[in-house]
Parts: sequence; C-alpha cells; structure tokens
Amino acid sequence: MNTSSESTLIFGYEFDESGHARRLSWEDVASGPAARPGVRRWLHLNRLSPAVQTWLTRDSGIDQVIDQALLQEDTRPRCLAHDGGLLINLRGVNLNEGSDPEDMIAIRIWMTSDVVVSLRAFHIKAAQDLSERIMAGSVTENTGAIITFLANGLTERIEPVIAELDEKADDFEETLLTSDDKLPRSALSSFRRKVLTLRRYIIPQRDALAQMIREGEGLFTRAQIMQLREVADRVTRIGEELDTIRDRSTVLQEQIIEQRAERMNQRLFVLSIISAVFLPLGFVTGLFGVNVGGMPGVNSPLAFTLLCIGMLTLSTGLIFLFRKMRWL
Repeated sequence: MNTSSESTLIFGYEFDESGHARRLSWEDVASGPAARPGVRRWLHLNRLSPAVQTWLTRDSGIDQVIDQALLQEDTRPRCLAHDGGLLINLRGVNLNEGSDPEDMIAIRIWMTSDVVVSLRAFHIKAAQDLSERIMAGSVTENTGAIITFLANGLTERIEPVIAELDEKADDFEETLLTSDDKLPRSALSSFRRKVLTLRRYIIPQRDALAQMIREGEGLFTRAQIMQLREVADRVTRIGEELDTIRDRSTVLQEQIIEQRAERMNQRLFVLSIISAVFLPLGFVTGLFGVNVGGMPGVNSPLAFTLLCIGMLTLSTGLIFLFRKMRWL
C-alpha cells in the first residue's frame, strides 16, 4: 500500500445553523480547537502528518486519552463513549490501486454534537463520496449524518468483495468436485488467508456498530439509528457469509487432502502388487542362481526355457489369484 500524499488536511467543512457548508483550509483548522461555537464541523485529516499529530495533541481541545486512541498505529473496530462524545474505529476494504481488498484500511473518528474529526492513513472512497455530496449542496442535519454516511459507504464497498469471494469458492468447488483439474498448491491457502483477514475485522465492526447504536442517544436522530441498525444487520450478514466461506474452504482443503491421500494409496497399492508378483520370481531366480553343485538342469539345454515358462506360469497364477481375491 502506498501512503497518502496529502500532508495535513484532506478536506474539512464548517456548517452554519442553516446547514450551509464552507470549505476549510489547514490554516482555519490549525488556528484553534476542533470545535467552534455556533457551527458544526467535519475535519478529515491525514493521520501520518506530523503537523496533524502536533495539532491534535496540543491545540485540538480533544481529551488526551482520545488523542492517543486516534493516533494508535494498529486498531480494531470499536466504539467507546467518552465525555459526551464517541470514539469510533471502523474498517473498510482497500480499493486503492495496487492494493489488496483484504488489506483493510482504518478510519478513526471522534464525534460530538459539534464536530467530527476523522483520521486516516490511506485514501477512503466513502469519505471522498461524502465530500463530493457536500460540495454538491447536500445538507448534513447533524454530525450523526456524517457518521451514518461513512458507515454505510464502507459497508457498501465490502459487500462486492464478499460476493467475489463467494464466487471464487464456487469455482474451487466446481474444479475439485466435478472435474479432473487440479488447483495450484497455494491457491486455496491464499484464498483462506484472505477470508480470515477480512473476518478478523468484520466481526468486531458488527459489535462496534451495535455499541454505536446503544451509546449514540442525543448524537443520532431516530432515522439515523434505523440506518445504522440496517448497516449493522448488513455487516452481520457479511460476517455470516465469511463464516460460511471459511467453512467451505475448510471442506475443500480436506477434500484436497483426501484426494492426495487416495492417489498415494493407489500408487502404493500398485507397488505392493508388483512386489507381490516379483517376490516369488526373485526367490526362484535367486535359488537357481546359486553357484553350487547339484542344481537341476545344469547340463540340460532346455532348462532355461523351462525355468522361464515356469516363472511365467507362476506370475499368471499370482495375478489370477489376486483378481479372485479382488485385490485387482
């Protein structure tokens, strides 16, 4: 993944009482605390910027505990109520060029009734979509509308990735169960890693959304709560689909192991039959090959021919016996 090239403020908006939005510059943000009286704000910042980190810890007016949580290097989805606001960590699939979707990217959010401060290290398309809507004149009635849109946008982009994984599992099943084609040795292992990586963040995200709904009284309208419940339900369904895909991939892995074991057993069986046929022949040739006196047929010109006929008859008899015993 490539880090973002934006140095500080990715975009920021200030909404007056009528809902009119004004685009902010970094100077507007850095000149004081995050929340300003009489207006609502959404500040979307680059977490990797030293200037942003300095402003957040010194001038933002946000509690130090929240500052540390927003700047953590590694996070998992969660929601925590603190001092009238919510600390929210969400994850979305990485759709940036040259990246793998399962490398899920994080957005860390601090929200109150007056301000939303969101931080990210990599481009998040859901945030870009919201910015474009605001620039097009869409009015956000409160800060809860911003969070609701972001949660919905992240979930919408996860669903096609899960559908693609489900189709991939179907292809694997068809290949293994209905044809003689073989999967590359690492294909299924790589697929399972993708599923497990996504599941690692999807399950906590479901819990984070549920916690957001419980703790969001006063920050979200009833309509927004209903939307968040719908998003949480979709994330729950995504988690269940990932569990199903994981179980299917486990069954496929077991099927591959069984097929390999069966092929190995067949080869060992063939080798055992060959050994069973040639073992008595080896005994006969070894017996007649000893260099001692008294061996029958030493002076007979027909001895070798008779020996070959006898060994051929013995081999035929052994094969007939194996077939009768249903070993062949």
